[in-house]
Amino acid sequence: MAVKPRHARVAGRKSSSSSSSSTLVLTLLVMFTFVILILLALGILSVPSGSSGDSPKANDLSSIARNSVERSEGDDGSKEQWVEVISWEPRAFVYHNFLTKEECDYLIDLAKPRMEKSTVVDSETGKSKDSRVRTSSGTFLARGRDKIIRNIEKKIANFTFLPVEHGEGLQILHYEVGQKYEPHYDYFQDEYNTKNGGQRIATVLMYLSDVEEGGETVFPAAKGNISSVPWWDELSECGKKGLSIKPKMGDALLFWSMNPDATLDPSSLHGGCPVIKGNKWSSTKWIRVDEYKV
Repeated sequence: MAVKPRHARVAGRKSSSSSSSSTLVLTLLVMFTFVILILLALGILSVPSGSSGDSPKANDLSSIARNSVERSEGDDGSKEQWVEVISWEPRAFVYHNFLTKEECDYLIDLAKPRMEKSTVVDSETGKSKDSRVRTSSGTFLARGRDKIIRNIEKKIANFTFLPVEHGEGLQILHYEVGQKYEPHYDYFQDEYNTKNGGQRIATVLMYLSDVEEGGETVFPAAKGNISSVPWWDELSECGKKGLSIKPKMGDALLFWSMNPDATLDPSSLHGGCPVIKGNKWSSTKWIRVDEYKV
């Protein structure tokens, strides 16, 4: 039931404000639709084909496309790029060949002299501390520190539709045989760590190297028939404890720690399985709800 305004003059202002808001929302929707159409046209984003009667359910992971054949390289040596929906609970997507081999090698070479034992954030002080749940080594690269990193951060902003200024600095991680990261959340449960930039809304995890065996990113709380993913038989025992993504050089995993209604998403619980054979290099970009000041 509509409520009549008490004052016509105030009602006029509200009507004008409401009209402006509606126009802004409509403009944003049109722009978003235009971007999606461009991505579809370029082949960066794909829509599953098939009749409506055969359409897969949201959590039917058997519908994930398997690209086992090595894709052809372009004239400049770049590989074909495409985005794959991995899960809706949590919302997770893989952007294949997001980074070039040169970009991966650059980040590794830049980080190697600065690597230290990885730490976790103390929820009471906001400072870093040692923890047995994380046994890798790592370092941070300041946001916008050079042209290559600025270009990578711009690509992340285009992928996520979130501003560069909302992102923290890149974290580079190195996992040797046996090293892992126990399941955890990227969002914070305290107020101290959300003072700058607010809550962490999304994470982009970029794989800088292939891993011969193990090292999967696993989501133990993910919803869906996880054993039906095409790469199930290639997973380690740890990887079979949830929805898992195998590391592949250049690929970027985007997952959201918050739901569209701004509530925290418990299904975003994730961890890094122990490396069984080889080495694992990765780069993490955490993105906040608001601008993260550095």
